Amino acid sequence: MSSLTTDIIGYLALATNLYSMYTKGEYKLRLISALANAMYIVYGILLNALPIIIGCSVAVCLHLYRIKKLKTKKE
Repeated sequence: MSSLTTDIIGYLALATNLYSMYTKGEYKLRLISALANAMYIVYGILLNALPIIIGCSVAVCLHLYRIKKLKTKKE
């Protein structure tokens, strides 16, 4: 994949992450942050950057765990 495509994926992940911080409500913030981290995982794979892949994988798991807790608390 070209360097430009890789950069675009990285910038989209960054924009999504920043947007998540702008949103109101923990559920929406965590959902969008999980999406951003999933995008960062793709970015890390393209760069062959294991620290990004590991860190964002943990972040996705944590966000999904908290989302599940929020849903069960709501019910």
